[in-house]
Amino acid sequence: MSRPSPFGHPFLLGFDEIEQALDRVAKAANDGYPPYNIERLARTERQPERLRITLAVAGFTRDQLDVTLEESQLIVRGRQTDDKSRTFLHRGIAARQFQRAFLLADGMEVMGADLSNGLLSIDLVRPEPERIVRRIDIASRETE
Repeated sequence: MSRPSPFGHPFLLGFDEIEQALDRVAKAANDGYPPYNIERLARTERQPERLRITLAVAGFTRDQLDVTLEESQLIVRGRQTDDKSRTFLHRGIAARQFQRAFLLADGMEVMGADLSNGLLSIDLVRPEPERIVRRIDIASRETE
């Protein structure tokens, strides 16, 4: 059974990309690793208001992490390999790989990323859009 689309209303024209984005987000939300926070950082004298995504990536080095922007998706990948030279009596921390994707709205920009104390922070900013008001002339077609 398919679910009805909230974007099927006749007043919502051209929103099919948003529906596809919501489907992608719903599919990607199932994996809980690595855990992450998203916070809003207030505007300061030197910085605009921004968003910060913080992922818990304990055990990963900078070389094992990759942050890329692919079209409108921010993708964070982590790759660890097993160290075959080590012998474990108990292994509770597995070497693992992950990929976490965040769908960004149009106009969002990535300011940078920072790895500190096992936390990867990625700052995003949305520039203030210009408010554009445009008058549309109405043509008159006289019928004879």
